[in-house]
Amino acid sequence: MSDLTLIRTDSNNTDFRELVILLDKDLAIRDGAEHTFYAQFNKVDAIKEVVVAYQNQTPVACGAIKPFSDTAVEVKRMFVHPDYRKKGYAAKILTELENWAAELSFSKCVLETGKRQPEAISLYQKVGYQITPNYGQYIGVDNSVCMSKTLSKS
Repeated sequence: MSDLTLIRTDSNNTDFRELVILLDKDLAIRDGAEHTFYAQFNKVDAIKEVVVAYQNQTPVACGAIKPFSDTAVEVKRMFVHPDYRKKGYAAKILTELENWAAELSFSKCVLETGKRQPEAISLYQKVGYQITPNYGQYIGVDNSVCMSKTLSKS
């Protein structure tokens, strides 16, 4: 198995958009009736910081960040194709996104995931994210789990 290749791109990247279609299908199944609520906050138009992972030129995983505040970015659209899970790819994408955020002078990452995504919650906790009170549109949403991580200064 060859090494994973990560590229930095934006939301116009065709491979990113195709992975997001698979992500949305997965989330529609997991979230059921609540999917429409979440979908409105997950538009991919005009995201400037996107990472796509390739295994042997095949796009296998993605993630993105977008400004959340003057000091924080929000991690969005994290996804690993089902055929490539449990290989550490999500952690590699997340590390690349955190490094990019730090390069852009952000000091914190925030994110929202769902209680029906225990593998995502586990990954985020493993790499240093802490559960926080729900923020913004997720306040009072029982299925939402909000998390944050302070980025180390390099």
